[in-house]
Amino acid sequence: MSDTRVHRPADLGRQIGVISAVVFMIIAAMVGTGLFGGTNVRELQGGALDSDATYLAPATQAFSIWTAIYILMVAYAIWQALPAQRSRVRQRAAGWWVAVTAVLNGGWLLAAQFLNLPMTVIAIVVLLIALALTIRVLTIQPSEGWQDAVFLDLTVGLHLGWVALATVANVTAWLTAEVVPASWGDAADFWGIAVLLVVGFIGIALALGTKGRLAPAIAMSWGLAWIAVGRSTGEPQSLPIAIAAGVVAAVVLLVAVAIRLILARSTPD
Repeated sequence: MSDTRVHRPADLGRQIGVISAVVFMIIAAMVGTGLFGGTNVRELQGGALDSDATYLAPATQAFSIWTAIYILMVAYAIWQALPAQRSRVRQRAAGWWVAVTAVLNGGWLLAAQFLNLPMTVIAIVVLLIALALTIRVLTIQPSEGWQDAVFLDLTVGLHLGWVALATVANVTAWLTAEVVPASWGDAADFWGIAVLLVVGFIGIALALGTKGRLAPAIAMSWGLAWIAVGRSTGEPQSLPIAIAAGVVAAVVLLVAVAIRLILARSTPD
């Protein structure tokens, strides 16, 4: 996995930049969770981002995926800083993109803490675009071993899949709190299922665009499954939305697995 290319000054700058970006993200996460005296994200913006704020908010347990993403991001920052990684083509192609996603991740948390809901929507949409571009780079530059697969592909894939779903939840929180009435009334089931269908198409598009990568599908399905739990056991309750979320979760994951199997069988030995 090492590269014989000559080290460039820019390579060391990239490694330092990635470490700095991940440190910023972790500090922002501590601020966002109230560890530095701020307010927890679930209580910000009048509670609009809490697990019971909208019909498409995942149950609280879903957010534990952030722990895995943060651990992987820290692991990537350490791994990419090794001398053997400095001049690798894949690191040169993806390193700064990962750094950008780390900064934007922290930026969303700060927007939630100090700004308003529209700014959180802008922040998470920009983050989603950056993650999509990052996974595109990784798709063009195939992994060269298990370390690439774990520290780069898994990290970015989980981040992308979760943020894709979180973007829908964030937009819904904004619309519910500030654009449409807080109660969706009789149309709640219809609009909730309609949005979930859109989420399903996004998941399928990600599977096609990433050649069946499982990490984005796993993260999206995880969040969708917890939307199903939240709507079936918590407030606001909606059995139709819960069922739809469960079905979409299964479809997104199965499509990714099917694409991966098809591509594996079509690849010559």
